[in-house]
Amino acid sequence: MRDLRKMAGGSRKGIRFSRLYSFSCLKSKFRDEHSQIGGKGYSRIVYCNDPDNPEQLQLRYRSNYVSTTKYTAFNFIPKSLFEQFRRVANIYFLAVACVSFSPLAPYSATSVLAPLVVVIGVTMAKEALEDWRRMKQDIEANNRKVKVYDRSNTFQDTRWKNLRVGNLVKVYKDEYFPADLLLISSSYEDGICYVETTNLDGETNLKVKHALDVTSSLRDDDYYKKFKAIIKCEDPNEDLYSFIGTMWYNGLQHPLSLQQILVRDSKLRNTEYVYGVVVFTGHDTKVMQNAIDPPKRSKIERKMDKIVYILFSLLVSVSLMGSFFFGITTKNDIHDGKVQRWYLQPEHTTVFYDPKRAALAAFFHFLTGLMLYGYLIPISLYVSIEMVKVLQGIFINQDQDMYYEETDNLAHARTSNLNEELGQVDTILSDKTGTLTCNSMDFVKCSIAGTAYGLGVTEVERALAKRKVDAKHNITNSSSNIQMSTDDVTDLGKSIKGFNFKDDRIMNGGWVNEPHADVIQKFFRVLALCHTAIPEVNQETGEIDYEAESPDEAAFVIAARELGFEFFERTQSSISLHELDYGKGRKTDRSYELLHVLEFSSARKRMSVIVKNAENQLLLLSKGADSAMFERLSRKAKDFEAKTREHIKRYAEAGLRTLVVAYRELSEDEFRSWEEEFLDAKASVNADRGALVDAATDKIERDLILLGATAVEDKLQKGVPQCIEKLANAGIKIWVITGDQMETAINIGYACGLLREDMKQIVITLDSPEISDLEKRGDENEATKASSESITEQIRKGKSQLCSGGSSTTFGLIIDGKSLSFALSSNLEGAFLDLAVHCASVICCRSTPKQKALVTRLVKKGTGKTTLAIGDGANDVGMLQEADIGVGISGVEGMQAAMSSDFTVAQFCFLERLLLVHGHWCYRRISMMICYFFYKNIAFGFTLFWFEARASFSGQPAYNDWYMSFYNVFFTSLPVIALGVFDQDVSARLCLKHPQLYEEGVHDILFSWPRILGWMLNGIISSMIIFFFTTNSILHQAFRRDGSVVDFEVLGVLMYTCVVWTVNCQMALSINYFTWIQHFFIWGSIAFWYIFLVIYGSLSPVVSTTAFRVLVEACAPSPFYWLATLLVVVSTLLPYILYRTLQVEFNPMIHDRIQRSGLGGSENESPGDLSIRHSGKMGSVKDKSRYRDSLLVKR
Repeated sequence: MRDLRKMAGGSRKGIRFSRLYSFSCLKSKFRDEHSQIGGKGYSRIVYCNDPDNPEQLQLRYRSNYVSTTKYTAFNFIPKSLFEQFRRVANIYFLAVACVSFSPLAPYSATSVLAPLVVVIGVTMAKEALEDWRRMKQDIEANNRKVKVYDRSNTFQDTRWKNLRVGNLVKVYKDEYFPADLLLISSSYEDGICYVETTNLDGETNLKVKHALDVTSSLRDDDYYKKFKAIIKCEDPNEDLYSFIGTMWYNGLQHPLSLQQILVRDSKLRNTEYVYGVVVFTGHDTKVMQNAIDPPKRSKIERKMDKIVYILFSLLVSVSLMGSFFFGITTKNDIHDGKVQRWYLQPEHTTVFYDPKRAALAAFFHFLTGLMLYGYLIPISLYVSIEMVKVLQGIFINQDQDMYYEETDNLAHARTSNLNEELGQVDTILSDKTGTLTCNSMDFVKCSIAGTAYGLGVTEVERALAKRKVDAKHNITNSSSNIQMSTDDVTDLGKSIKGFNFKDDRIMNGGWVNEPHADVIQKFFRVLALCHTAIPEVNQETGEIDYEAESPDEAAFVIAARELGFEFFERTQSSISLHELDYGKGRKTDRSYELLHVLEFSSARKRMSVIVKNAENQLLLLSKGADSAMFERLSRKAKDFEAKTREHIKRYAEAGLRTLVVAYRELSEDEFRSWEEEFLDAKASVNADRGALVDAATDKIERDLILLGATAVEDKLQKGVPQCIEKLANAGIKIWVITGDQMETAINIGYACGLLREDMKQIVITLDSPEISDLEKRGDENEATKASSESITEQIRKGKSQLCSGGSSTTFGLIIDGKSLSFALSSNLEGAFLDLAVHCASVICCRSTPKQKALVTRLVKKGTGKTTLAIGDGANDVGMLQEADIGVGISGVEGMQAAMSSDFTVAQFCFLERLLLVHGHWCYRRISMMICYFFYKNIAFGFTLFWFEARASFSGQPAYNDWYMSFYNVFFTSLPVIALGVFDQDVSARLCLKHPQLYEEGVHDILFSWPRILGWMLNGIISSMIIFFFTTNSILHQAFRRDGSVVDFEVLGVLMYTCVVWTVNCQMALSINYFTWIQHFFIWGSIAFWYIFLVIYGSLSPVVSTTAFRVLVEACAPSPFYWLATLLVVVSTLLPYILYRTLQVEFNPMIHDRIQRSGLGGSENESPGDLSIRHSGKMGSVKDKSRYRDSLLVKR
């Protein structure tokens, strides 16, 4: 305990961890690989503690000033304007504004410029505000202080932005690193330091960095008066996980690796101070090199661009039509020398109305028409949608029903561009560990010397029991008679995190009486020694906790401790255990000299350590995946291999994660020979260093002696089965892509409801004797050919099963990683996708991170449907970025996936609410909003067309200039924004109760071309009713008391009033969920029209022109004005009301049925009833989409 207290007291200075992490204490040798340094990609030279070196000044490295803003004070206006006018609609309105200064313009230039300036001004103000926030963060970061060694041989405070490459800096505990630094030394004797990288990858566990041995002794300021060195290294790049370089110091060259690099924006922890040399500054630092994240665009946004082009086509067509008839009419003004319309004086007119040059006049009229009918294009559409999406994102961020108390996390919309995409997801591609499961590992079972140990029933086993009629008989374990659940096991004693094991045969020292006690001893000794965990002692209780790189590793060390092999101390070259000596029957302290750690990687799938025990035996201790370990076993030492394989299969079926444990004894000569080769590989300074190290480790990890296997449980997250069931009922296909074994993945699939008992399985695997024989013989070409043919045949058989299964049969596809590599080849990917998309569930096992991204890309591009990827680890980043929507889970593996995602949630089950509630609402709101925008602009724009036709296509607008300018900005914009933010067709409770409602988005029913064109047609019909009813109702009527009829000014006000009332009442009819805000915006917009008319009409006639006192003196006193408004508005809305009544009664959509059931109080109606009633409509949509998918794949 004295050693433990010493560690707890903070005296880690005496512990040298450098050998543990990268063997820097061993002499490195250099070979030809150094030729990389100085070549392409490896040309950076840094003069340490000499930033003013003339040779370095010539290299002109970047300063440490960092700017994350999109604009600067000088380029904001031109660059922001350029961004605004990248949109076709804005370019059009700019062109119209320019032409409006010419005689061609049908209205004043000011009235055109005003709305354009308002819309672009609002957008630029939003951009400026966002950039101002970024700039404040930049100013704060750039003006932080750090200690820099100057010419006076002291460390002085210097602002971050003034740092230069080569500066020597001193960073204190809990400070951030100002640039990418090379660690020279630290407050610890051997130059180690602890770094928190939360800002980089979100991971809260501390990383250990260490200096080279040759500089680790420079722990005082005075040592740096004469310190000079030269670093030659790789050029700036975005790779956070590698660094290649060398340092010349005292005439010797020393290799550098990532272990010596302190990355900008990471924080120094548990270390008093460090000294470092600036290697990369500013935008050359690795964190800034990773700052580029290209935005994604939603399908609706891309479709909206097409609609704008359609409206442009409509605009051109209407203008051409008007100019054609104008040309004919103008030409006929003088016919056979006779003047037809004498009152226009065509013989003395300008070129714009000259009958002798009718074609030219028609061309000029075409240009006038392009300006006049420009209101068909909604100028405020884009800025309104941006505002709505930002507000929708705020509602997602503040949803308390997606709050996870354990981690104090809410859901977060990291981008608002994809809100509506959440309502259109067709396929979800999910990781398993940490996404469906908790990634909190418990040591549950183990197999040692062919004997299975561990009582308890896992969640998966309980799910298996439900699937079997004779559950009680099938769930028993022949060797251990399992009868308890794993939850019950912990109730038998004190709950220990990471340890959920119970078996009296080996607990409490009982293993010494087992037949293979020596093997059991070696087994748990490997678990206690083969790791990179660091012991932490609680000063109050004296208990030991472990800081491990993964939950699995912590579970193994805890299991070893609980079973008599307690790891309690680590020094620079040793690991110490409290061991139970079965020969003596008591605990003893044993120390093992740690020689090498052969680290785990996803490619190696194993980890080993080489230690020397008190008896001077050299031991290689290893643990890893069965696929990597069994092939490395010695042929002479494969005792109980068959039994172990059987137990591993059984554990996998129980949903447990397994590792094989083995060891071997090394001779001194063999070790020394291998060590030389290994150190050469470690010392190499090129991009292939990792491959060389892996090749060297592969040579020593051979002829292993099998000890057994471990099994840890990663429990399902709460609510996962229910969530998957809801998502499946919503018509969403779910794929799980995991690195686990096939048996584990299948049984997890059953446990979470992804696979069901009534579902037929299609299994694609290369686990066949024929292919195994070819691989063992080393015939790679034949093995590859046979594998490809096998996968082709299995896919063909799978399709045959689909065809013969019938419409009532559902299928689940399971494929392993090896098979997947062939299925993703160019000649098979189409057939594989065709098979997969017709299966209800797909599980890809033993998949690599690259395969996850490739599968996601295949589904996204092959189906053309919206894909969503969800994961929690760094290995899921590629998948999240490849999918249309990436959802990250802030889990145990850190925040790297969350930081690369578009949305984040704390638990998988929150995906249900994110999609079925917020996704559905956002999709419906944006769809309705865009359709309504086009409706109201067409309804308004076509009244201009009908009026011009009535006026012989003269180019005369029906309305005052400012009426038209304010239409999109003030009189109709706010209600549509309220619709996009607040409207709900059904409540959140009903969205979750009836997941079939989500299929409206999956099949894009609410934003389909028929629906879009229907709203456009509604706009045209509304414009016709408004114009013709208004004009015909006043033709023969006296309007004023003196008997005078309606003049041009009054007709314009009457029509405009009807338009404003109609489009706002149409909004009121379309809204399903009213709040006071909607009422205020809708009726307030109508009221504002009258207020505007009074204020604007009270101005001088020079300013108000045709609006001068038109309401107060002409319209308001006339009962006919109010009566005509009422009748026209009701008549205009009648077709829509009739259409909706017939649709709801005879062909209702899903939300119509749910609304009716909710209003009628029929809460007992099941979701299935709704689905059956609606099957006709949805069925046809599904059939069409499946047929389209098949054609796409074949193509």
